[in-house]
Amino acid sequence: MTFSQHRGQPPLLKYFSYFAVMILLGVAAWYFTRPAPLFVQMARAEHGMVEATVNNTRAGTVKACRRAKLAPPSGGQISRLLVRKGQRVKANQVLLELWNDDLQAQEWLAREQLATAQTQEQQACVQADLAEKEADRARQLRERGFISAEAVDQRISAAKVSRAGCEVARSQVDQSRSRIAVARASLERMVLRAPFDGIVADISGELGEYATPSPPGILTLPAIDLIDDRCMFVSAPIDEADAANIKVGQVARITLDAIKGKSFAGKVKRIAPYVLELEKQARTVEVEVEFVEAPNDENLLVGYSADVEIVYDSRANVLRIPTQTLLEGKRVLLYGADGVLEEHTVTTGLANWEQTEITTGLNEGDQIVMSLDRAGVKAGVRVQPEVGKPVK
Repeated sequence: MTFSQHRGQPPLLKYFSYFAVMILLGVAAWYFTRPAPLFVQMARAEHGMVEATVNNTRAGTVKACRRAKLAPPSGGQISRLLVRKGQRVKANQVLLELWNDDLQAQEWLAREQLATAQTQEQQACVQADLAEKEADRARQLRERGFISAEAVDQRISAAKVSRAGCEVARSQVDQSRSRIAVARASLERMVLRAPFDGIVADISGELGEYATPSPPGILTLPAIDLIDDRCMFVSAPIDEADAANIKVGQVARITLDAIKGKSFAGKVKRIAPYVLELEKQARTVEVEVEFVEAPNDENLLVGYSADVEIVYDSRANVLRIPTQTLLEGKRVLLYGADGVLEEHTVTTGLANWEQTEITTGLNEGDQIVMSLDRAGVKAGVRVQPEVGKPVK
C-alpha cells in the first residue's frame, strides 16, 4: 500500500527536496563568494562660511622692519670692537672704532690753537679798547686847544687799527673752532654707531683687521649686521594673476614651517608697484604681510620661511561642500536613497582649498563622496558609508 502510494506521486514533488538543496547550496556559494561591499567616506552639504583666498606661489620670508648692514664711513684698522654677536644695543651706541690716533692729535692741536687764538683775541681787544679811550681824550684836548688836529687824527686812526686787530683775532678764534669741528667730524667717521635699537646679527670684522666702506657698484661684507627684531613682517611672492584681488589692509593668515600647527593673524601692509620677471619662474608680485600681534611665546627669527593666505572676499551662511569632493566639470557623486551613487552637476560660487560654495545642484544635508580616489568609485555603484567616520 505504501509502495503504490509512493509510485503514484507526481515527478515534481518527487525531486522537490533535491531542488531545494541545490538552491540552498547556490545561495550559500553566492553569499560566501560575493564581492566585498565598497566603503566610501562621505561629506554632508551644510551651511557655513566660505572665504576666497590667495596664497603665495613660493615660500615667503620673515623679515625685520628695520635692518642695517653697517660699515664705517671711512676705511681703517679696527682698534676697538665693543659688541658681540647676539648682543642687544641701543640707538647711538658705539659698535666699533677704527684706529684714529692721528685724528685725535689733530683735534688736540686744534684745541690748543683755539686757546692761543682766544688769548690773542683778548689781548687785541684790550688794546683796541685802550686806543679808543686815547682817541676820546685826544678829541677833548683838541677842543681845549692843547693838541693839534693832526695828533687827534693819529689817535683815531690808531684806535681803528686796534679795533680791526681785535676783529681779526675773533675771526681766528672762529677758525680754530671750525678746525675742532672738522677734527671731530673726522673722528666720527672712524666710529660706527647703532642707528636704532636692535640686536647684532653678525660681525664680519675682527680686531686688527682692515675695514672698508662699500664703494658704489662693489658689494662688500658689512662690518656689522644690525636687526630690529621688535617688528617683523612676511614678504611673499603672489602670482600676477591673483595680484588684482589684493588690497592693502586685507586680512591674512601666516603659517611658519618652523612653528607647526599654528597660524598667526596678519594684515596686508604693502603691495609692490611692479611685477618681478625672473627667468624660468612665474611672474610674481611681492606682497608684505605684517603680524597683527607678534608671536611672544615662539622664537620668531628673521629668515624663517613662511606662507600667507590672504582673504579678499567672504560669505557667511552659504551652502558649502569640501572642495576635494568636486570632480572635473563641477560634478559630485551624490549618495542616493538606495545606496547607489548618482552624478550631479553643481554651480559653484566662492571657493578655497578647503570649502566651495554651492549655489545650485545640492540641498542641505545631501551626502556626497569624499574618497574619490578609491578604485571603483563612480556613478551607478552601490556603496556604503565608512563606519566610525562621521559624515561631515
